[in-house]
Amino acid sequence: MSAAEQKRDWNPEAYSRFRDLRLRPALDLLLAVRSVGGGDVIDLGCGNGAIGLRLKERFAGHSVVGVDASPAMLAQAEETGAYARLEAKDIADWSQRGAGLIYSNAALHWLKGHEDLMPRLAGLLGKGGTLAVQMPHQNNAPSHRVWRSLAEEFFPERIDFAAGPSVLLPSAYHAMLSNLGDLSIWETEYYQRLGADESGHPVRRFTESTYARPILAALEADEQAMLVARYEQVMEKAYPRAADGSVLFPFRRMFFTLTV
Repeated sequence: MSAAEQKRDWNPEAYSRFRDLRLRPALDLLLAVRSVGGGDVIDLGCGNGAIGLRLKERFAGHSVVGVDASPAMLAQAEETGAYARLEAKDIADWSQRGAGLIYSNAALHWLKGHEDLMPRLAGLLGKGGTLAVQMPHQNNAPSHRVWRSLAEEFFPERIDFAAGPSVLLPSAYHAMLSNLGDLSIWETEYYQRLGADESGHPVRRFTESTYARPILAALEADEQAMLVARYEQVMEKAYPRAADGSVLFPFRRMFFTLTV
């Protein structure tokens, strides 16, 4: 892997810092799956394999396949022992017909062209199979919006925001998928308690390893420090810390399941 690729790669340790908070919506999505076809269970965008063992336990008898483009994440996923195989590839290019379940937690919002992507994934399911998707729907909240507005102000044309995460309205997913099978769409706002952190505002620590990762990766170290300092100033007002330094952080996520 080149130095540039290493810089862009995910940091499993940073991502796992809030492991329990990130795992809860993954488990909620898993519990919403009511039907699985006879094919493989695909963990699309498996990351470090946090949900792999749960998939293996619930869908015993199915091969669980993890797909992710991050070598660092896949190395940790392999250590779980949950996967029959792991595929190192861009999830945008993944294709395998006859899947029993395509499960994707907090991954597909990084891809564009959902109008084509979601129906294509549904078309890869075998009879009785389910497409189960969870995506953060937080981009308009201060936690995410401020990263972008500050970066646009101080580093115009330096960052390709078109390549960042985006999610359509629920009505758009309903329009593209409702005629393909049994569709259920919902949103949940999780009120997450982020513990005190001596190294910075808890919301910054939560978002820097996900939404802000490509923004910070495009900047030099001194530029990152300046952007972080400005971001934290706003976060102190948008998400005030309690007396113990913790923050109650509302975070909205969109879910849908489609069974064909």
